[in-house]
Amino acid sequence: MPMKAVFELRFLPITGSLLLLIMLTFLGWVWPNGRWVCFGFAGLCVLILALGLRDLIQTRHAILRNYPVTAHLRFFLEKIRPEMRQYFFEGEKDGTPFPRDKRAIVYQRAKQALDKRPFGTQYNVYADQFEWLHHSIMPKPATALAQLRVLIGGDTKHPYSASLLNISAMSFGALSANAVRALNKGAQQGGFFHDTGEGGVSSYHRAFGGDLVWELGSGYFGARGKDGRFDTALFAASSQDPQIKMVELKLSQGAKPGHGGVLPAAKVTAEIAAIRGVPMGEDCISPAGHSAFSTPTGLLEFIAKMRDLSGGKPAGFKLCIGHRWEFLAICKAMLVTGITPDFIVIDGKEGGTGAAPLEFTDHVGMPLRDGLSFAHNALVGIGLRDRMRLGASGKITSAFDLARVMGLGADWGNSARGFMFALGCIQAQTCHTGQCPTGVTAQDPLRERALVVPDKAARVANFHKHTLHALGELVAAAGLSHPSELQPHHFLRRASSDRVISFAEQYPQLSPRQLVDDPASATGFAEHWAVASADQFARKA
Repeated sequence: MPMKAVFELRFLPITGSLLLLIMLTFLGWVWPNGRWVCFGFAGLCVLILALGLRDLIQTRHAILRNYPVTAHLRFFLEKIRPEMRQYFFEGEKDGTPFPRDKRAIVYQRAKQALDKRPFGTQYNVYADQFEWLHHSIMPKPATALAQLRVLIGGDTKHPYSASLLNISAMSFGALSANAVRALNKGAQQGGFFHDTGEGGVSSYHRAFGGDLVWELGSGYFGARGKDGRFDTALFAASSQDPQIKMVELKLSQGAKPGHGGVLPAAKVTAEIAAIRGVPMGEDCISPAGHSAFSTPTGLLEFIAKMRDLSGGKPAGFKLCIGHRWEFLAICKAMLVTGITPDFIVIDGKEGGTGAAPLEFTDHVGMPLRDGLSFAHNALVGIGLRDRMRLGASGKITSAFDLARVMGLGADWGNSARGFMFALGCIQAQTCHTGQCPTGVTAQDPLRERALVVPDKAARVANFHKHTLHALGELVAAAGLSHPSELQPHHFLRRASSDRVISFAEQYPQLSPRQLVDDPASATGFAEHWAVASADQFARKA
């Protein structure tokens, strides 16, 4: 244990027991009449000290490594939690459903523990918003895990076969080095991809050879010239690394769409500066918008440039849907230029972030299902849906979450929160403070060491495997052979106590080329289509 740990309160049980042991031992020798009392308490100190040292050495629980001895209280409370919840927390007050703890489900799958539950649903099935999947009287055999993949960029030189569940964008810096390494090792073991986040490709992303998707944000970190603009030579040199399977341009992030960021000069370490391609001693600016293009046509031309510079790898972009006419302007630009991205990732406003203004996290951006359905139908409406793949991200932590977005048009899903839970995140909500109790988001090497890479990498791979297995079982129960067959009509939700609607009724469904051939008939799209232009993101007058 490093010397500075001696002065941290969380290690007090160890340091305090050691000091008390020394004092009691000395007192026992100089005070013969109280020797047995002193030695008795000294024995208790030895037990506490042994427990604390064991907690520091064990690799299974990160929170015990960071909070030896005292963290056992948390595990004790977890053991009595079912009884506590029964008496104090359940009851569905005011008709509000009491949801299952999705974090607990992730933990169980990551640890390969039994994820079955006694009794019936914990939801109020008659409460508004309750959702379910149709099942079939004639279910089919569960889809094999090897078949739960999708081909992206089929027309490129280097198409990529992606898993239906992958690690969503999380940068080094937002996550600790050990967290990034564990995610990449898990991705390598499980055969799925690891999105780097906009902070650039670090040595920790490359540590175990797991498939990478390089996300390029408005700061162009890793491909940033001295003037802060996109540098084609730097991008080409980095993107042709065989470990990078796809390149992704981030237009916006669900948790804070339209908001840039600043990493103060004091926090730009030599390591961060090297990874991001920025100078030390200066603020690291991530602008709200891009400088490399300013029009829908320019965006598509930039995507085509990324594809060419990477040597023909699939190229696409990620965004949270905002003004509908802006996405439709991109659709019109596809028709005008003939350029289409190989994939688009729709990020929901419910997605997470290390830190963002409360107004942005709560009230800016379109929720995932609304944005996903809109984007899918827009691409169907222009007749180009089959030219590209759609990914979805935003609070996907279970097989049902994944099935639901695929029913609304996604070809695959990305999860950040779920894989963070698999790493051991307990949602302490201290990500922005550097005091993460499990080392997932900590930059302090002393806290970060609590996260043991081989142990957590196995959990990452387990969570992926068992979630996809559950997805295969859901699809089979619906009488389908593959998740790609899921459609909006397979899902129902209770709109009120006496009314149930399908997702097909809730979200407008367009027919192929409807926006091109008969835009006036496209309910929910016609007004926005009329003011969209391939030459500008602003509304046409």
